Amino acid sequence: MTDTVQLELDGISFVLKEPHSFEWIARLGTVFRVFDQQDSGNLSFGVMGQDGERQFVKYAGARTIHASSTGEPAEAINYLKSSVSIYEDLAHDTLIQLKDHFATEHGYACVFDWVEGECLHFHWDYPPPAKYEDPRSPYYRFKQLPVKTRIQAMEQILDFHIEVQRRGYVAVDFYDGSLIYDFDKQTMKICDIDLYRKGSFVNTMGRMWGSSRFMSPEEFELDAPIDGVTNVFNMGAMAFSLLGGELDRSYARWDAGKALYQVVVRAVNPERTQRYGSVTELSESWKKALLQDK
Repeated sequence: MTDTVQLELDGISFVLKEPHSFEWIARLGTVFRVFDQQDSGNLSFGVMGQDGERQFVKYAGARTIHASSTGEPAEAINYLKSSVSIYEDLAHDTLIQLKDHFATEHGYACVFDWVEGECLHFHWDYPPPAKYEDPRSPYYRFKQLPVKTRIQAMEQILDFHIEVQRRGYVAVDFYDGSLIYDFDKQTMKICDIDLYRKGSFVNTMGRMWGSSRFMSPEEFELDAPIDGVTNVFNMGAMAFSLLGGELDRSYARWDAGKALYQVVVRAVNPERTQRYGSVTELSESWKKALLQDK
């Protein structure tokens, strides 16, 4: 690891690549948690406001220890600023709610309502094998839930992405790190939609942002179209993560019914023309399959 510095806010310590001023955060309240392990270039905080309400604060401008080697704070700031209109346009019960946003002396901050729950993506404390085996892993705990409960969670994800499509957006970088599950209330929340794009577009990157476990072939292909059909694949891949063997997409690892399995297999077809034409079409077939599987 390169040289790092340890900072502390309200008794909570965290690590950055270099010193940074956080005087601005005091006006929001008291820091009770810091998330300093993201690779996005953002640093996030749990903050208790003066009124006792908890907030989630995402900040760009500091040099985080896991940021991409090519990523600069200015780039992270631009992405975070650009995300404001995305959260406003796609406001939905399943999406975390943006409450405020503002520039600081050296960066930019977005303030969201705090939501209860646990991120289903394994963290640095849970290396990949432990994701499936360690009872402390939120993903492991989620996979122990009844199939019906997991289907309902996936349907919340589908419903949100129907709205994403209806409002003219395409999901980018959607993966299990975008999911927060409340085990007590059995509800799913979606976060981290910063890179969603307005309108279909062409892949100008080659390998795009995201976790390869959820990405379609076109998200690795220069000049390929990225659109609602791409998101059909993303939704299918997520269904295999929540209801099956993730990258092992065999029926033997599938926990739900056979009709639903056939729907999800079609969604992740490598050939775009063989998939459903939209997330709405996928959702309609999903509902029909559930009736067949009863």
